[in-house]
Order: sequence, then C-alpha cells, then structure tokens
Amino acid sequence: MGRQIRGPDSRGYCLPVIFIPTAIPGAFVVEIERREDERGFFARTWCRREFAEMGLSTDLAQCNVSFTRHRRTLRGMHWQASPHAEAKLVRCSKGAIWDVIIDLRPGSPTYMQYVGVELTGESHRAIYVPEGMAHGFMTLDDDCEVSYQMSEFYEPSAARGIRWNDPAFGIAWPLNNPILHPRDAAYPDFEAGDVSLVPLAGPILATAQRGSGL
Repeated sequence: MGRQIRGPDSRGYCLPVIFIPTAIPGAFVVEIERREDERGFFARTWCRREFAEMGLSTDLAQCNVSFTRHRRTLRGMHWQASPHAEAKLVRCSKGAIWDVIIDLRPGSPTYMQYVGVELTGESHRAIYVPEGMAHGFMTLDDDCEVSYQMSEFYEPSAARGIRWNDPAFGIAWPLNNPILHPRDAAYPDFEAGDVSLVPLAGPILATAQRGSGL
C-alpha cells in the first residue's frame, strides 16, 4: 500500500479524507478519519474540495446500490465507453467484497494491469476508480451491499465488459467457482488496442508510482 495522503480539512473539523495511492496511477483507496466518542463515531466519506485538490473527479451524476445475496458471487468486469466514460467511488456498506479494477488506458504505464482490494462494511474504506478502468468485485460474505457514486449517467449503449478470467489479465480471484450472470460469463477475450472497446480517459495522474500500491 502506498503512503497515506490526507486531504485538506475543508471546514476545520479535523476530519480529512485519507487517500492511499494504489499501483495504478489515479486510483486510490479512500479511508475515513474517525472522530469517536461514547456514542460511536463520525467521519467524512467524501468532500468535493478535497477530491478536487487531489485532481480527482468531483462530478456526481448518480448514486447506486447493489445487494448480492450469496458469497462467491462475481460481478464484472464492466465500464462505459467514451463519451460516457465514468469515474466512480465504490464502498462496501455491508459484508465484504474483493474489489478489482483493470487499467484499460493505452497510454498508462500500468496498461492491462489490475489492482484488487478488500472492502468491508466494518472498515468503511472505498476505492476511487478513475475513467478508463474496468471494474468488478467478488463477494466474500453473504448479503453484501455496495454503494457507488458515479460521475456520469448510465448509458446502456456505452456499456462494455470483459470476462472475469480473461488470460490477458490473470486476475487471482480469492475464491474458486464464482456465481456469475450469464452475460458476465460470456464476454469475449480482450484484444489490446481495440479502440472499439477501450474508453477514452482523461489525463493519467502521476501521484502513484508504478508498483507502489495495492
């Protein structure tokens, strides 16, 4: 895991958002700074000012939630093609998941590499997924709930996908024999350089160095 970067406290309450670089430039694990007392805790999960200071998208078009009944269910790998490419902030609010992103930006030093991180309802950590990433996750518990903050509206005609076990990426999923939707199981092999599949992304941030993160 890369070093922690605390965003500026936007209102002086000493509750900054904590950004942890991953091995993929522009992608961050986002941790909360808890203020605890006898009642429990309070923390900030998102701040437009702090995300902007990090050079991350602050657009908010939609918020979504998914509920998955069974452990070992795999959703992915999905993205939206340009001009509807989307950044997202993904958080597990109940249960536990192993969340994966794949860098599909041809100009990136981590092109076709992936990062996986465990997100749980207990930790409240999230992952910021920049434009140009395929995204998916596997549930590690029954009854998992996942929330998404999206920078772009859902556009069915722009929906794209690649197969969870495509040998081009070699993702080491934590559990065998996943439960899959037929659509996700049937995606074809990815072909590098196929511009009909790859979304156009914004500038690639250099905050995270190759190999420095999760």
